[in-house]
Amino acid sequence: MGGPDPAVAAVRSAVRPGLTAGPAAGPVLVACSGGADSLALAAAVAFEAPRAGVPAGAVTVDHGLQAGSADRAAATAQLLRGLGLDPVLVRTVEVGTAGGPEGAAREARYAALIAAAHEHGARIALGHTRDDQAETVLLGLGRGSGPRSLAGMATWRPPLWRPLLDVDRATTRAACAAQGLPVWDDPHNTDPAYTRVRLRTEVLPLLEEVLGGGVARALARTAAMVREDVEALDDLARLPDPADCTALAALPPALRRRVLRGWLLEQGVADLAAVHLHAVDALVVAWRGQGRVDLPGGAGVVRASGRLALQGPPAPLRTPPSEEPHP
Repeated sequence: MGGPDPAVAAVRSAVRPGLTAGPAAGPVLVACSGGADSLALAAAVAFEAPRAGVPAGAVTVDHGLQAGSADRAAATAQLLRGLGLDPVLVRTVEVGTAGGPEGAAREARYAALIAAAHEHGARIALGHTRDDQAETVLLGLGRGSGPRSLAGMATWRPPLWRPLLDVDRATTRAACAAQGLPVWDDPHNTDPAYTRVRLRTEVLPLLEEVLGGGVARALARTAAMVREDVEALDDLARLPDPADCTALAALPPALRRRVLRGWLLEQGVADLAAVHLHAVDALVVAWRGQGRVDLPGGAGVVRASGRLALQGPPAPLRTPPSEEPHP
């Protein structure tokens, strides 16, 4: 008797190790929109989790941005239950306007997913693939976002688990076809109004043609190597008192800015860009009596008596944009 289709086997093989080993082990909820990537992931988890003795359910989020979205979410939930996942949650969110439509939808979705993770004591499995990782690296490179953005998405960032970062998009679609799973193609994913869609449909295919193939794999490999470097530097960038300007000034710039970034994130300041970190850094190494440095979310940093101090309301800590592909 033959084994599963090669694409099905590839997705299951990607899922299997993380179900029971490593920091991401434990109960899992698959975030599933009904698209090929998340549906292939859901089917793989539904197959592998019972064999590993791991409780597995799913979450689908209704953003309410398209006609019939509630029906679509209900149909996806029914499909997920048919795969054997339990519980299957449907979360309806209100999408605001801050950060534009893409950013606002992303924030609402992540808030719902993380709330579900906490509610059920589970991690959230996301269906981001090697192609998503390549697009993320290209976006970061084009925006001059620095090594943290070029490091792309992490496989494990509590409570988020991305087991398919070494699997390409063609494989997830083939896995769905082999299992007879009905894939829903979000029209936003082909709308050229979105930068990521043009990267996906125009830029990456051209790079593959010009450079002879393997570009997505190479970009994903680059992300993995840069992430190792970033994580190593983050481990080195620790001070007992990260607000002490004298101690900060003694560090090399790369470590000093990492200390500052970590300190600000711990204070609840999110959406930090390079311009914010350089301005706060100037309070340490280019002090001329300048005033408050304004930060996202209404917060600000001042220097007083040789120390940095956070003022104003900190923004809620959120997943950085580089960690979530869109649309």
